Amino acid sequence: MTSVPSTRDFASSPKAFDPELLIFVRHGQTDWNAEGRMQGQRDIPLNPIGEDQASGNGRRLKEFLAQEGLEAGGLDFVASPLGRTRQTMELLRQAMGLVPEDYRLEDQLKEITFGDWEGFTLEELADEEQDLILERKADKWAFVPPGGESYEMLSDRIARWLVTVERPSVVVSHGGVFRTLRGLLEGLDKTVVPKLDVPQDKVFVWRNGAFTEV
Repeated sequence: MTSVPSTRDFASSPKAFDPELLIFVRHGQTDWNAEGRMQGQRDIPLNPIGEDQASGNGRRLKEFLAQEGLEAGGLDFVASPLGRTRQTMELLRQAMGLVPEDYRLEDQLKEITFGDWEGFTLEELADEEQDLILERKADKWAFVPPGGESYEMLSDRIARWLVTVERPSVVVSHGGVFRTLRGLLEGLDKTVVPKLDVPQDKVFVWRNGAFTEV
């Protein structure tokens, strides 16, 4: 059985994982993204901007694979089971000239859950949850929203998935998932991880021990 290194302090175990090739795409924009609303594991569809982003990422990925002499058929296409990630994957594959539905789902790639806070902006919670919001600001890595999940908990979940990756893969998932994934691969300090920017119109490629953007 493959052991999973602790993710509680990235600095003490830098670059604990190193897949051969892992291509990551965040789902396209939703209305809740645009409003700054905590989405978590709620099933919110892409908006028209998000649909364009997903198709654009498919064209970027197709061009990248052609330039590198890589065949899409040799890649494992896997997505979070939430609607916005499935929609993104299918638009991406369609733009690549592939059968849209020919991919698999992975439950562990779901977004971090914000529990009772899902559907709200921080501004809407400010009056009743001010103490918790300040607690979150002080330590976003370890903070657990009411009924939710911390970045530390998410990172442990993604670590368990990451050690199972045996093939070059295209992953469509979420912003929080990419932050913890990048933290694990790059050995980042836990204070940095929750603040990482994750554009929705970029393809992230992990190869030869580093990320590049396409």
